[in-house]
Amino acid sequence: MKGEELPGLLVNEIGGMHGILHDHVEFLKKHFCLITMKEFLENKKNMSKKVQAVYLWWHKPVIDKDLLQSLPNLKVIANSGVGMDHLDLKLVASFGVKMANAPCAVSSSTADTGMALLLASARRLVEGYHVAVSPGMEYCEADFLGVEVTGATLGIIGMGSIGYKIALRAKAFEMKILYHNRTRRKEQEEQAVGALYCEKIDDLLCQADFVMVVVSLTPQTHKLIGKREMELMKPTATLINISRGAVVDQEALVIALRSGVIRAAALDVTYPEPLPRDHPLLKLKNVIITPHLGIKTDKATRMITEEAVENILAALAGLPMPSEVHPS
Repeated sequence: MKGEELPGLLVNEIGGMHGILHDHVEFLKKHFCLITMKEFLENKKNMSKKVQAVYLWWHKPVIDKDLLQSLPNLKVIANSGVGMDHLDLKLVASFGVKMANAPCAVSSSTADTGMALLLASARRLVEGYHVAVSPGMEYCEADFLGVEVTGATLGIIGMGSIGYKIALRAKAFEMKILYHNRTRRKEQEEQAVGALYCEKIDDLLCQADFVMVVVSLTPQTHKLIGKREMELMKPTATLINISRGAVVDQEALVIALRSGVIRAAALDVTYPEPLPRDHPLLKLKNVIITPHLGIKTDKATRMITEEAVENILAALAGLPMPSEVHPS
């Protein structure tokens, strides 16, 4: 197939802060004619009818009514991740456009990030690094102590594909695993990781030494973990958030960390991202914050692009998409 016959794929940019990765360009060009937002905006008249698909990388380009109206032949939007809270799903669907995410590609790398944050917080690795490299370092204080992970209780809120892979990893650390989810897992799945189901989130919160939040951001999960929930947690507990920043009430979290309501927090997501440089969370020693690293490995990002291509090609061929997302 000649290049001009390939379906047009709109991307935000190539490289840069919000662009597709340079290493993925050659693969994408095998299937699509790549059109950046800059090229599209500079030549809307000719480009608008060429675009049949949009590939969102890090939530860009922004999908709004104006853009949808300017793309008469748009068939599908593929997202580079699981969360779809940055999209107005009903608006997109009203234009007859299908949507897909990438749940298969991101689950392992995100689960790894969750466990990395748990371990780093428990063993105070970031604090320890600063002690080790400080100019006046002679010895580490005898009471510079972390908390034991082996045998501790992990509470997983959201037992989808990522949550389940976290449970698999936690099992290797001989942790007791509790989980809360909208729907209970099958008995054999629970037994495989030794997980106990908590129908009420409160039962999980009051027992867990580590609480890991792994839910999608919806109106129902906005500030799911707030003042009340933190006060139910043990004063020795750690909160880990790898879902979306707005799932946790950050003002309540600051108070809880300052006052000893909970021991610590480890966050791969915040609201907004990045936090303002004067935000109080950035000044607390009992917080670890990473810049949304969940999926950021070479293998995971490649798999995300491959999953997006699979979904887009299926949609353009009129076939079922493996990871189609419907408006709720």
